[in-house]
This record gives sequence, C-alpha cells and structure tokens, in this order.
Amino acid sequence: MEVSNESAIKKPKRLTSVVWNHFQRIRKADVCYAVCVHCDKKLSGSSNSGTTHLRNHLMRCLKRSNYDVSQLLAAKKKKKDTSLSIANVNANYDETQRKDEYIKPTIIKFDHEQRKDEIISLGSCRFDQEQSRLDLARMIILHGYPLTMVEHVGFKIFVKNLQPLFEFVPNSSIEVSCIEIYMKEKQKAYEMINRLHGRINLAVEMWSSPENAEYLCLIAHYIDEDWKLQQKILNFVTLDSSHTEDMLSEVIINCLMEWDVECKLFAMTFDDCFADDDIVLRIKDRISQNRPLLSNGQLFDVRSAAHVLNLIVQDAMETIREVTEKVRGSVRYVKSSQVIQGKFNEIAQQIGISSQKNLVLDLPTRWNSTYFMLETVIGYKSAFCFLQERDPAYTSALTDTEWEWASSITGYLKLFVEITNIFSGDKCPTANIYFPEICDVHIQLIEWCKNPDDFLSSMASKMKAKFDRYWSKCSLALAVAAILDPRFKMKLVEYYYSQIYGSTALDRIKEVSDGIKELFNAYSICSTLVDQGSTLPGSSLPSTSTDSRDRLKGFDKFLHESSQGQSAISDLEKYLEEPVFPRNCDFNILNWWKVHTPRYPILSMMARDILGTPMSTIAPELAFGVGGRVLDSYRSSLNPDTRQALICTRDWLQVESEDHNPSSALALYVEAN
Repeated sequence: MEVSNESAIKKPKRLTSVVWNHFQRIRKADVCYAVCVHCDKKLSGSSNSGTTHLRNHLMRCLKRSNYDVSQLLAAKKKKKDTSLSIANVNANYDETQRKDEYIKPTIIKFDHEQRKDEIISLGSCRFDQEQSRLDLARMIILHGYPLTMVEHVGFKIFVKNLQPLFEFVPNSSIEVSCIEIYMKEKQKAYEMINRLHGRINLAVEMWSSPENAEYLCLIAHYIDEDWKLQQKILNFVTLDSSHTEDMLSEVIINCLMEWDVECKLFAMTFDDCFADDDIVLRIKDRISQNRPLLSNGQLFDVRSAAHVLNLIVQDAMETIREVTEKVRGSVRYVKSSQVIQGKFNEIAQQIGISSQKNLVLDLPTRWNSTYFMLETVIGYKSAFCFLQERDPAYTSALTDTEWEWASSITGYLKLFVEITNIFSGDKCPTANIYFPEICDVHIQLIEWCKNPDDFLSSMASKMKAKFDRYWSKCSLALAVAAILDPRFKMKLVEYYYSQIYGSTALDRIKEVSDGIKELFNAYSICSTLVDQGSTLPGSSLPSTSTDSRDRLKGFDKFLHESSQGQSAISDLEKYLEEPVFPRNCDFNILNWWKVHTPRYPILSMMARDILGTPMSTIAPELAFGVGGRVLDSYRSSLNPDTRQALICTRDWLQVESEDHNPSSALALYVEAN
C-alpha cells in the first residue's frame, strides 16, 4: 500500500503525553507509527510501546530546536493544574492557552547563526531576547534592585535554568535599557501632564547623601479629570557642590521649561520652611513673564506644614535637653538590673500606681519616641520620687520644677504628635485638611506664651516666632482651601480667627474673603479667554453675523464677557450662601466637587487647583525624624543621569500598580538610620 493511502488513525482516547505534540500518529495497515514532525523519522506508535523512545529521539533530533523537553513537561503540568495569570507592567504578554489545549507543533530550522534579537518560537512558547532584556530592566527599576544583580552568580543560575536561550548582558547594557525605558515613560508623562485641563502644583524637596552630596527632587501634584489626586516625580537633579541660591532657582526654572509646565503652575511648596525668599521671587518673576500669576501670586509660595511643626518641636527638645537627659538616666537606672526593676515595681504597687505601660528608652532621632518615654515616666513620677529617697545610688532624679517642665513639654508634644499623625496618615491628603490643625497649634502657642513660668513662656515664645513666619506666608492658602470644603466654607475661618485675632478678627476675615473673591474673579476671566470659554458649559461665545460691516461685533463680545463675570460672581456667592454640608466620616471632598462641577463650573476649576496643592511634603517614614531625606549609598554612587532615570521611572511605573503608595516610590531610597 502506498504512503499516500495512509490515513490518520482515530484515537480511542486523548493522548495525554506532551511528547505527542512533536509526533503525528498514523496507521499503515495494522501498524501504528509515530512520525517526528521535525525530521519525518518513523518510530513505533503502538500504545504498547510507551513514549520513552519518543522522548529519547527528541533529545537527539538535530532538526529540533535546542529546547529542553523537561521544560515543556513542567509547563504542561503547570498549565493543567492552574490557570496562570501574570500581571504585566507596561508590557504586552501572550495570553495563556486553555489548560486542556494541546501545544500546536511548529517546525523550526536550527540555525547556529541566529540573531540575538530574533524571536524563537516553539509551539506557544515564544522567546524574545530584546523583550526579555527590557523586562529585566523594568523589573530592576520597579523594585529598586541594583543594576549589578545581572552579574550575580545566583541570578545567572536561576535564569539559565528557567530560560537557557537568554543571553546575559553586562550591567552597563542594562543601564542603557533603563535609560531607554525612562525616555519612553517620560514622553508618556509629558503628554499626560500637558493634556491636563487644570493646573499643577510643584513640591520642591531637598535630599542629601552619606557623602554630603545634595539633590533636588521636583514632584508634580494635580487632580486629574476623574477628580483623583495624583503625583509624579518630574526630576531628581544632582546639584553641583558649588551651587548657590541663584543657581538653585535656575535649576528649578530649567526643569519647569523642560516639562513645559511653567504656564500651568499654580503653586510651589518648599520643604524648607525658611528657604531664601529670593529663590521664590526669582522663580515667580520668570514665570510671570509668560503668564501672570493668579491673584498676583499670593498663593504661589507655600511651605510644608509638617516641616514647620518638626522645626518647632526640635526647638522645644533642645530647650529641655538637660531635663530629657535626666529622664533617660532615670529609665536606664531602673532597667539596669532585675533587682532594681523589681524594687521599682514594688514601690509603684505600694503607692497605687496603676499604669500598665513599661518604661522604655527613646530613640533620640525620633521625637515621637521621646514623647512616649516622657509620658510613661511622668505616670511613674511618685515612684521615682520614692526611689530617690530609698536608693542613694539613683543620681538622675528630677527636681520638682523639672518635673513640672517635663509634664508641660509632654502636653505640648502630644498635640504635635496627634497633628503629625493626621498629616502623615493620609496617603492622598487634600489641602483642606490642614487649616483646622494649624489653627489649633496657633491657639495653643498663644496660650503657652502666657504661662507664668518664665522658662516655659520663653520657650513658647521662640516656638511661636518660628510659627508666625510660616503663618504669614501660608495662612491665606490654608484658609482658601478650607473655604472650598463644603462642610466649613467661611464659617470655619470665622470660628478660628475670632479665637486667634480677637478684636481684629473681622479685618482678618475680610482679608480672606477679599482674597478668595479676587482669585475667583481671575478664574472667571481666564475661563472666558481660554479657547473662548469652550471648556465651560454654556460659555461659548455667541455667534455673530458674517457681514464684515457689522459694527456691533465688539458689543457682542463685551456683552458676553460682562454677563459671564456677573454669573461667575453669583456662582461663588451661591456656594457661600448655601448651608454647609453635614460633617461625617465618609465624606470625600473630591467626589463632592466632581458631582457638583455642573453647578459650580468655574468654582470647581479653582477647587481642583487649590485642593491639589501639597500643604505638606514630609514622607510618613520621616514624619518624626530630626533629619532630612538621605539617599542610600548605592543610589548615590550612580551617575546623575542613571540616578534620575531609575528614581523617576520607578515612580511612573508604580502608578500602574494596584497597591501603589504615593510615598513609596521614594521611601525605598532613604538611607536607614
């Protein structure tokens, strides 16, 4: 019988071995053959022959691609057990086949001279050297791995066992790939930012390194079209060791021009609360040359609220340093031995101290831990006084006055700990949350300055002087953001200002009222000039006659602009005159403005820009630290371009991750203390 009369057998049952993906089973007369799809060799295909001889042939078949059969078997088993879903980060991957589907055989010609970047395909398994290299670079960026990991022996063994076809590249090539990904992601970020209808706010953060190098980090904050608060790192610039304040302002301006956002900028927030004002003035002057700043730039210069609280606390800690050292000495003495600890516990029990807190030493670089130490020790004040009388070896005892100072300072620190927790606890804080907290600090500082104890009142005066410098710059921005919270409006300003300013409160309230009206009027004018108001509902210019002799075209424009101004003012007045929204825990201010945009079209534009202003720039992990941000030793050893590429791209890629934490992109690079 001729081969052409051969017919494919009808299998009584499904062939389960993956080996059959490389053989075609045919019947000739009463004999079954297994024909290799790679070299056409015929082998026994009888069910009694098994598949071992077929596997052995595949291992020796020269026309088959050098791909380990055991990997195909492992892949088949894994596909059968579970449906594997791989989350892709900015890359396209092939969909996995159904678990009961066979891998279709594909004939591949073996070529020793095959190019590295050529796609090698075996069934549904595809290997692309170029794509794998980019995936490796993306993984290094996203997870903050060192570039040198590609040269680690363990990594090479793991990858070679996983994919023998992968060609290893030196870390210099991976560095080039990281830069390539950075450039592509930067273009996407550039296009996205320039498509925004609203303005952006810029946070300016200063970093250092163990080698005393300095870096400038610029982070854009904005509320997107879906009313979600977003942020993106734009630049991480290495500053020259000889840079001056003039050069710092130039670096910032050049970054703004690089991203083409100088005309979209609403406010800048500096982490250094007492940075040189000339820096801000130079930036404002340069920006205002192209486009006037809204409300004459009154809201442009913002300083970080959490940083000013940190500086005030550090002043207080320095003032009571000697008292704190005595407290530390007392705790060390009690915990120096089990005998002394037992004696102390016995004294506490005898005098009726019911505190369940254990004495702990603080970490001097974390002032909240100092607060917890003081709070606990004050609870055992009577026990320490008894210990002083019974144990002459205890030499760190506090005087009555020092106990009073420690108690007062602990009360001060409690307020700052609570407020700092509020600032750092919200992953996406909008600007409206800061005003009531800062006002509480202001009121308390006024009261502390009235303390009859000269030591405490003097300390409070120093703290208030530093706070007043911050308040003079940021009070209007804080108040305007609070007014745009429908739960508060002007009522919250009136409530706090009456306590802060007393008899002059009405004048101060009027300043805030005039400020928000002036800003609103500026937005009203902008809304009629940008695209002739086409972005606002019902604000398109009225059509006019095409007759060139129509002399009243100017009147039509004047009538439109004047009517727009009247409706805009009524828009703000309508918002302020309506009752405040009930306060509740589930309130989301951005959702509220999203829903009410049609009702307040111009006011919502203003709210989008103001609520997106970063009133505080401190990271949660540094909220209670006494130092600034320090880049880890590895990143500080990279060249400036690579350092910026890795830090910025990691932030951009993390935005696409489901568990993205806005502050985590930079947290990885902070040097551990």
